[in-house]
Amino acid sequence: MVSLETLIDLIGKRRDRVLLYGQTSLSENQFKAFRKLVLDEFGRNGLETELRQLNHNNSQTATDRTGSDNTGGTRNAP
Repeated sequence: MVSLETLIDLIGKRRDRVLLYGQTSLSENQFKAFRKLVLDEFGRNGLETELRQLNHNNSQTATDRTGSDNTGGTRNAP
């Protein structure tokens, strides 16, 4: 299983390369708009936050699965 931080780092490297491509091919004003769009989609306000939320939800689900069963007993992990 890949850690969340590793996944975010990999996405960040690709995001930075996409920004570099944009910077080399767009005018300064176009690049500023492009950069904002890319960061909104893949940065802390976009995909990164969604991945962190998914990771948090999956952690909660995993914790819930190791709790009590409906008979009041505790389940044994396989």
